[in-house]
Amino acid sequence: MKKTIFSLASVALLLAACSRPEPPQEPVRAVKVITVGAEAFASRHEYAGDVRAQHESPLGFRVGGKLLKRQAELGQHVNAGQVLAQLDPQDYQLAATAARAQVTAAATNRDLAAADFKRYQSLKVQGFISSAELERRESALKAAQAQLDQAQSQFAVQGNQTGYAVLTADVAGVVTAIEAEPGQVVAAGAPVLRIAADGARDVVFSVQEDRVATVKVGAPVSIRLWSQGAELPGKVREVAASSDPVTRTYAVKVSIDAKEPPALGATASVLLDAGGAVGLPVIKLPTSALRQEGQSTAVWLVDKASMTVKSQVIQIATADGNEAVVASGLQPGMLVVSAGVHVLSPGQKVTLYQPKAASPALPAQTQPGFVLTPGNAASAAAPVTAAALTKSAASASAAAAAPAASGAK
Repeated sequence: MKKTIFSLASVALLLAACSRPEPPQEPVRAVKVITVGAEAFASRHEYAGDVRAQHESPLGFRVGGKLLKRQAELGQHVNAGQVLAQLDPQDYQLAATAARAQVTAAATNRDLAAADFKRYQSLKVQGFISSAELERRESALKAAQAQLDQAQSQFAVQGNQTGYAVLTADVAGVVTAIEAEPGQVVAAGAPVLRIAADGARDVVFSVQEDRVATVKVGAPVSIRLWSQGAELPGKVREVAASSDPVTRTYAVKVSIDAKEPPALGATASVLLDAGGAVGLPVIKLPTSALRQEGQSTAVWLVDKASMTVKSQVIQIATADGNEAVVASGLQPGMLVVSAGVHVLSPGQKVTLYQPKAASPALPAQTQPGFVLTPGNAASAAAPVTAAALTKSAASASAAAAAPAASGAK
């Protein structure tokens, strides 16, 4: 009988050992939550740009030649009509001299043809020549006059060519680039230097392809200069029709409305309103509340009745600073977990996180057995120094060594 009871107990123990243990219960976690509410959408896109002149043009000679002298330097302010550079004019001066000689020769031929025509007119009146001969003399006079006109025009062209060997500023402005040095042979029309005209200024920046449609000509913007804290008003003046072949972005020019235009090349930030949704009520969540669920974005909702969490799929419209703008999936008044979303599971019990109040610090003298008396009140209030601690430790060691020495005796 005892053997049977022992066998049954052994079998029961073996069955208990082979059965699976019950899974541990999930802990009740404290979570931070936020109440969903509608806020005004006030997002603005910020772009970095630089200040440039509205009118900036490269200047070059209208004729080719060897650059003899350059009077302008980088960053120099020049006035309209000021000489900027000069070519070697020797060849053009020789060509002008030759053209002047051709004018003299053509004038001489014209005068000779005019004298002949006048004599033949007298002979025709007297009947010594025919009308055909007089017409030939008249044609010779007209040809000589045409040759003179051609020579004079050629002389004027050569005179202009000589003048083109001197490069002057068309407008007042600042030299922003130098592209040729003295001694260099430049072709006609090749840029020698670049001038930014005085007057209106632009802030030029680049916009990516997915946002260029929101930038409209004439739209008001805010401009913040890096060297100044205040914002300046501006207006979109020009949007590039095609993208840059290297960066694949679109250049945008914004005119600055300021009494004193900023310095050329200054760094500026342009603030553009993010479309027509500015000011409309939207639902925004911190990015810490978002999590990835498959191919969708989801959040944890807290059920107030059961104090459990459930997953809710949402759609994100855009970003507003460090917050995500929710397009659909939430309603005002819902409780959304804002932190610790990666440690939760559907249906898990939670509690609302309550920050602990900081406890006041106790003085070092308030230890068990320490009695505060009028005599030691001052020492209790005074700070404890390293020397005092060393002295106290030495006294305690001496007091402990005294009973041991008496016992040894």
